[in-house]
Amino acid sequence: MRMAPTDGLSPLPPADRVESVMRAIADFITRSGLGPGARLPTERQMMEALAVGRSTVREVIRKLQALGVVESRKGSGTYLLRPISADAVHMPLVIDTATLRDRLLQTLDVRRGLEVEASALAALRRTEEDLAVIEEKLDRMEHVHLTKHTAGREDLAMHLAIYDATQNPLFRQLLEQMREAFESFFDEPFDRPDFARRSFPFHRELFNAIRDRNPDLAREKTLAILAITEEDIKEMSR
Repeated sequence: MRMAPTDGLSPLPPADRVESVMRAIADFITRSGLGPGARLPTERQMMEALAVGRSTVREVIRKLQALGVVESRKGSGTYLLRPISADAVHMPLVIDTATLRDRLLQTLDVRRGLEVEASALAALRRTEEDLAVIEEKLDRMEHVHLTKHTAGREDLAMHLAIYDATQNPLFRQLLEQMREAFESFFDEPFDRPDFARRSFPFHRELFNAIRDRNPDLAREKTLAILAITEEDIKEMSR
């Protein structure tokens, strides 16, 4: 297994580090002629060649993993799954609005389009392994909610598991493009740990619909969750 050299990488300016590193690595992959199965330079090699910190390199690797471009193998390194060019790298969406309320409401419109269909597809396509992962995330969410009365990150983890159960990697890739806006729902917006708390019981009902392969009910329960989210955005932003 050949290791790619780092001759084609050079230091970057301080601004826009993640975007610059993404494009630099994509361009490096293209110019080096690397194909599926090739091992990328180590984190330390990338840090030194590009003059950036470890957190920046790890963020870029995480984004490339979400896009299905690379995979990290514990104790072995990061390997290319498919070719990518700098022109094909898309950075996160930017929502140009001054208020958190408007940003959340705009993103919620997109969440409806994605999550309602993702839930229905998950009900139709999920495997037993997918179902086990979703239930594990749900159990964890409910446990944290009961003990801490908030479970934003665990809630997000369950939704991601549902995305994966669609068997369509584009759902994950689309989320990656709007991750910052998406995650703002799960970070106690308006400094309210009770944000969307009323929606938690519907998550168990959504799981049951996916388990029972009932796409119409899965859509209904997802819409119920998002309706409560919208109500809380409008109420808590007053």
